[in-house]
Amino acid sequence: MKKMMDLPAHDRPREKIAKKGVQALTDTELIEAIIGRGVPNRDVRAIAHDIALLLGGPDRQIRYKDLLEIGGMGPTRAAQIMASLELGRRRYEPAGAVKIQKPEDILQIVNSYREKPQEHFICISLSGAGEVIQSRVVTIGTLNHSLVHPREVFAGAITDRAASVICVHNHPSGSLEASPQDVAITRQLQEAGAILGIQLLDHIIITRAGFSSLKEKGLV
Repeated sequence: MKKMMDLPAHDRPREKIAKKGVQALTDTELIEAIIGRGVPNRDVRAIAHDIALLLGGPDRQIRYKDLLEIGGMGPTRAAQIMASLELGRRRYEPAGAVKIQKPEDILQIVNSYREKPQEHFICISLSGAGEVIQSRVVTIGTLNHSLVHPREVFAGAITDRAASVICVHNHPSGSLEASPQDVAITRQLQEAGAILGIQLLDHIIITRAGFSSLKEKGLV
């Protein structure tokens, strides 16, 4: 793991917040931004990584004394983390963002497009925590073809300050097989996303019968 001082300035958490917004940061990066710096024998990134592992899932209950057992932590930093968690808990809304952890989680967002008579290409913007920021129909095509360009896909994601995107389109024909055009646009989107710093996590094909993940097929 690189030390914070070895990272390019634009990849450091506080600089990323200023440039891309707080939604673009991973959990570990958020912790790095909170605690600020490391200690003489331990870099801030290593400390933040251990705290992120301790936090685990959203339902994990963290105790003050658990944080004190992490190397490089102390009363002040433990209090900062506990205060941040409590502030988030107080502002949490049960009807908050949907978190995407597997391809099936996408279906609740795009289910209505599975029986459309025309191809719809949808881009779903995600935060650094994998939560849905926004879902947009990028293009609507013909019975069996939908033209899409990377600039149309990423325009909304840039506005959302997204950390990553998942693309979805329906096949009115009912076939779950990715066409050569599907594979080609997926590779284009991967390359464009790499340049923009917005990762393409998956490209999913949906039909009345089910769905197919290009990531699971090794095409993303």
